[in-house]
Amino acid sequence: MAASLWRAVMDSVSGSSSSPSALDAAPGGGVEFWHGAERAGWLNKQGEYIKTWRRRWFVLKQGRLFWFKDPAVTRASVPRGVIPVASCLTVKGAEDVLNRQFAFELSTPAETMYFIADSEKEKEVD
Repeated sequence: MAASLWRAVMDSVSGSSSSPSALDAAPGGGVEFWHGAERAGWLNKQGEYIKTWRRRWFVLKQGRLFWFKDPAVTRASVPRGVIPVASCLTVKGAEDVLNRQFAFELSTPAETMYFIADSEKEKEVD
């Protein structure tokens, strides 16, 4: 997941010239996240305010990383969060920061988020 996210970040940064639109205001930003994901899977994500760990289902599609409470994602699902990958500054390992195996961080201009994959393969999968 992290390697796929890193590739998406790099591709979006090098090829993005999109401007915000009315679709971007919708929860999915106009992306049909409920089918045809480029990558999907479980990650543990640290909460933004209360720093507890929650298991979330992540979907990477069309330059956006969405997360949900469960994998039963439908057209009616509302993402718990969305990150436009073009806004990502870094995606890097964070085992030393969190003292947890398979941890990585994703940073945007607004925040730094921490994640833990279930295995090295899940963390680094293409």
